[in-house]
Amino acid sequence: MYRFLLTPRWWGINVFVLLSIPFCIFMGSWQLGRFEDRVQDHRTATEQVSEARHEAPRPLAEMLPVTKATSGKQVTVTGRYGKQLLVPDRELDDKRGYYVLTLLRTDSGEALPVVRGWLPGAPDAAGAPAPPTGEVTVTGALQASETPGDNGVSAQGGLPSGQTAAISAASLVNLVPYDVYDAWVTLAKGDSGMKAVPASAPPDSGLDLKAFQNLGYTAEWFAFVGFVIFMWFRLLRREVEFARDAELGLVQEEEERVVA
Repeated sequence: MYRFLLTPRWWGINVFVLLSIPFCIFMGSWQLGRFEDRVQDHRTATEQVSEARHEAPRPLAEMLPVTKATSGKQVTVTGRYGKQLLVPDRELDDKRGYYVLTLLRTDSGEALPVVRGWLPGAPDAAGAPAPPTGEVTVTGALQASETPGDNGVSAQGGLPSGQTAAISAASLVNLVPYDVYDAWVTLAKGDSGMKAVPASAPPDSGLDLKAFQNLGYTAEWFAFVGFVIFMWFRLLRREVEFARDAELGLVQEEEERVVA
């Protein structure tokens, strides 16, 4: 009854099954490993941001460019505040509000975006505290430029004058008449009564959509293993039933009845 397993067609089916199962298991394990790596990166980055709060601040020039190792570190820089912008649609403590972003012009000629704090509600230029005048020295957590569309950063355009959707050199260079550092700083203590904006983990180190895509692909690969096994048993059962019916002469009788 099982002699059909020795036919060329079934040899091909069996070889496909024997090769596809370990391949799917390997790919599923690889995707699971990618997800676990991202979880570990997120844990490490979170710990780094927490520990960096207690470290002594270092000059900004020593911590550039921003990398995973320097993101969240405390830096200090001296300059004079210049143009002020508002960053809408930013959440803090489960409330929607906006960042107050002020450009700090340094002796190098470049300006450093400084998030001086967060305020609730719709962006209001009149309600945002004016920055201190004269030369100031600020201390805060170093952050990498944001990418519109990632990690909740808005990618919308057409904002009113005096607002920007993302804190990045590429976005700000079109709004101010001077060069901008490819980085920004969030003050450890909110300025003028505003709430301080906590430092975030470095880019590509959080449990973002990519991480959960890896987890989804893991489930798909392992599900495909079960599908291959299920289909193999289904084909086997059909062939066995066909062979049994042929031995009983049921297949021939059925064929004759259909022809008649």
